Amino acid sequence: MTDPAAPFDAKAFLKTVPEEPGVYRMIGAEERVLYVGKAKNLKRRVSSYFLRTQPSPRIALMVAQIQRVDVTATRSEAEALILENNLIKSLAPRYNILFRDDKSYPYIELSGDGFPRLAYHRGAFAKGARYFGPFPNAYAVRESIHLLQKTFQLRTCENSVFQNRSRPCLLHQIKRCTAPCVGLIDRDDYAADVKLAARFLDGRASEVIDDLSARMHAASERLAFEEAAAIRDQVRVLQAVLQRQYVDSRRDEDVDIIAAVEEGGLTCVNIAMVRGGRHLGDRPQFPSAAAGCGALDGALAFVEQHYRDHGMPARLLLDVPLEPVKALMAEISDKPCALVTPRSAAEKAWMEMAENNARLAILARARDTGRSEARLEALREVLDLPEAPRRVECFDISHTMGEATVASCVVCVDGAMKNSEYRRYNIAGITGGDDFAAMRQVLERRYGKVAAGEGLCPDLILIDGGKGQVSSALEVLTEVGLESIAMVGVAKGVERKPGLETLIFPDGRAPLNLASDHPALHLIQEIRDEAHRFAITGHRARRAKARIGSRLEDIPGVGATRRRNLLATFGGLDGVRAATVEDLCRVDGVSRKLAEAIYNALH
Repeated sequence: MTDPAAPFDAKAFLKTVPEEPGVYRMIGAEERVLYVGKAKNLKRRVSSYFLRTQPSPRIALMVAQIQRVDVTATRSEAEALILENNLIKSLAPRYNILFRDDKSYPYIELSGDGFPRLAYHRGAFAKGARYFGPFPNAYAVRESIHLLQKTFQLRTCENSVFQNRSRPCLLHQIKRCTAPCVGLIDRDDYAADVKLAARFLDGRASEVIDDLSARMHAASERLAFEEAAAIRDQVRVLQAVLQRQYVDSRRDEDVDIIAAVEEGGLTCVNIAMVRGGRHLGDRPQFPSAAAGCGALDGALAFVEQHYRDHGMPARLLLDVPLEPVKALMAEISDKPCALVTPRSAAEKAWMEMAENNARLAILARARDTGRSEARLEALREVLDLPEAPRRVECFDISHTMGEATVASCVVCVDGAMKNSEYRRYNIAGITGGDDFAAMRQVLERRYGKVAAGEGLCPDLILIDGGKGQVSSALEVLTEVGLESIAMVGVAKGVERKPGLETLIFPDGRAPLNLASDHPALHLIQEIRDEAHRFAITGHRARRAKARIGSRLEDIPGVGATRRRNLLATFGGLDGVRAATVEDLCRVDGVSRKLAEAIYNALH
């Protein structure tokens, strides 16, 4: 271990750092991890902290505290990324700035089917499909899909619907789909429309308009006037949309605008997106740690995290010094990207709009924070707690006549719901419908681990239920040695209407009814409703899964292979139910006799 009294010898250390991908950890006093980072070249990246003047006072302060640097070489940059994420989650370094919502951007998906489907997409990418984005918000995606439907008439229906149509749907009647499901367009013509849509989404709108114009003139010359008129309408739609959304830009360009603003101790990084010259809107991001980290630090942290997972635009417009960003971009991407500050009138307008929206987001965040503090303080007074509860966990049970029981645990921290910490528990080994036993089981599983030192201990536990559930909960907490945690039950009134809830205390205090406009009751209702939503969603999924397996498995002649073929062909049990006997006969291995048996069993 390094002598804490001795200064860190950066020059000697850098001679030992390999030029390989890996992860580095800055260690300070008392073995406290200050920062965790990833690099595709460890020597070059770590050297940057010591061999030049730091543009950020915050980073300079961190470097002054370094007593040791640990490096771990990995076989690839991908492995380094995984290791870095794991270390940041487990060590929570003080100087790491995280934007937790940065990976949830929506995309437009063109599926890899014979007749590709146009769809809204979030999450992991599927093999064979094409993805366009990211988009700043869901509205921008849906607006773009609506435009593509009007212009290129691509299908948006699920495969289970597409494979079982016998006549065109309403979208075809209103000229939003060419109805490939019933053969009203052949594969080659549909593929041509898909190609145009993909070029448009790639930002090549002018090429698409030129191509359509050439097709329109060709149709006119061969006297196909109806076809020419349809193509003319497509061109007009595209030109009208582009004219409305160009915002003084006359070029097909892809630009990201990043505005970093620090006000009132809060830092907001706002990203706006221009694709094909169309301004698609913006999205504000706040660091989940290190509040007031500074505009430059916030911008650097956002650039590093965002462009690891999302495509690089042709240009990146910034309102912070460019040199630190250039050095960072060289580390995280080999794709060329022009980094510029606003110059033209359009660029200045884009940046001004992004900065203004960042300031508005900061004002809204500050207002919400004040509202959350007031609600937490009201809750403290109502429950007679020594301090406002910073972490609240709420439990609910959901089942249908005892079937597929699921318990939920949702978490509220500082008045805001923390979706990443939600948990569901499948309940087993109890009598169906025994909510008391279900509550006991979920609390044993949750707080047995907390008592063993795994996980965080809440300041307040909310139980969706009455005296019975609260008594069961108190027994469990007493058994695991956590009976000192404040707890309250939330019992619905006789009419089960919001505002009539009764608070049940485990210590024998009289039940309490709060006024319907009380801020503490509003917070309790919000957390309880979220627990109920999360529980019932999990219950329905578990119930549907159980029924899919049991209903098909119970049919004589339907083994694992046929069951898999049926579900794959019709996209799930609902699609199998909607299929006719003739449809079922088309599945490999299903005779007419078996198809009739399946149909009768599911109806």
